[in-house]
Amino acid sequence: MKLLLTIELPGQPDWRLPADWAGELLRGLGQTILLEKPAGRPAGCEVSLTLTDDEQIWRLNRQFRSVDRPTDVLSFPQYQPGEKILPHTSLGDIVISLPRLAAQAAAYGHSQKRELLFLFVHGLLHLLGYDHEISAEEEKRQFARQEQVLALLGVNR
Repeated sequence: MKLLLTIELPGQPDWRLPADWAGELLRGLGQTILLEKPAGRPAGCEVSLTLTDDEQIWRLNRQFRSVDRPTDVLSFPQYQPGEKILPHTSLGDIVISLPRLAAQAAAYGHSQKRELLFLFVHGLLHLLGYDHEISAEEEKRQFARQEQVLALLGVNR
């Protein structure tokens, strides 16, 4: 598994992801794929993660979802739901707003690292075909898998 990380923070060019956070992201990727493997998900995959600011994610949200506001996380899957995922290919792209991440961590009273892992797993599940926005049943399924992965990572509220 490969995680391609890009940091696009025009106002903070020196910001760096703490090394232990990067390791946790890789563990999150591995645990999620491991849980999905029985469902026919390949192990040799690649995911692109971009950490950015509100302006950039707002632009993407407006351009690709016609939603004119910033959001916390966007996912751009390489595959359509139900489509066979080929081994050793990109699952798609995840974009996370660092200002939203920080605000949500403060609002929920947990660490920014925990919020990053939550948003990453949430986005990754979208890349794997989960979509909580289509029905209450799908929402329950996606959120249950999120909690399962976060528990395996030892990440709790």
